[in-house]
Amino acid sequence: MNPQLQPLIDLQTLDLRIMEIKEQQKKIPDLIETAEAPLKSATQHLKTMTSSGETLVKERRDRERDLEIHEAQVEKLRARLTELKTNKEYQAHLFEIEIANKKKGEIEEQILTLMERVEKSQQEAKQAQISAKEAERLFAQEKSRLEALSAGLAAELAQLDQKRSKAGALLDKPLLDRYTKLKAARKDLAVAPVRNGICFGCRLQLPPQLVAEVKRSDQLQTCTYCHRILYWDGERVTVPTTTPETLVDAADDMQETA
Repeated sequence: MNPQLQPLIDLQTLDLRIMEIKEQQKKIPDLIETAEAPLKSATQHLKTMTSSGETLVKERRDRERDLEIHEAQVEKLRARLTELKTNKEYQAHLFEIEIANKKKGEIEEQILTLMERVEKSQQEAKQAQISAKEAERLFAQEKSRLEALSAGLAAELAQLDQKRSKAGALLDKPLLDRYTKLKAARKDLAVAPVRNGICFGCRLQLPPQLVAEVKRSDQLQTCTYCHRILYWDGERVTVPTTTPETLVDAADDMQETA
């Protein structure tokens, strides 16, 4: 095998992993933001429920103050009954008291409705608070996992960068430059395997003679179509070695034939 071929393949393996890690690193901020979305939603829901509850409580208190005012008015009206002299004035005052009592009853009904709504709102706010705490716990857990993943990727990337420097140093500079240009142009494989006579960079069938040369691996070969550097990704071609034993066996075979 050409001594530059395996270091070239190793370099590409490192580069592909480096590329994969960098893509994962790019996604982590988006993953954190996605993980935080349920927490933001739960927090907003809790805020809405809390604000709604506070509004209802204020409204109930306003109604309770209105009730106190109307009760005081009713008491004043009743107190004046003894001061009235004519029946007409008395009947008119009774009607006025009736109207005041009716208004009072309406306010009391409003207060009861508001009390029910306040109680329901408080229950909803309590549930929203539980949901927000759970969402916060899950987000903290996922964020911690993603931050640990990010730290692990950064550490692996630092190691791979060191290995890449060593792997690149094993290559002749012209070949390294050629590989770098191919990698930049192709965005994936600069060195492509050949399987079943097909370049796995461009997926096209290669001429048989070129496939045979790639199998021998004594010289670096280039794809006819995509110009990637090729290597044989299959069973290596082996050249039979001649030993004294094989020579003796061959001579015996010749004698038997004769």
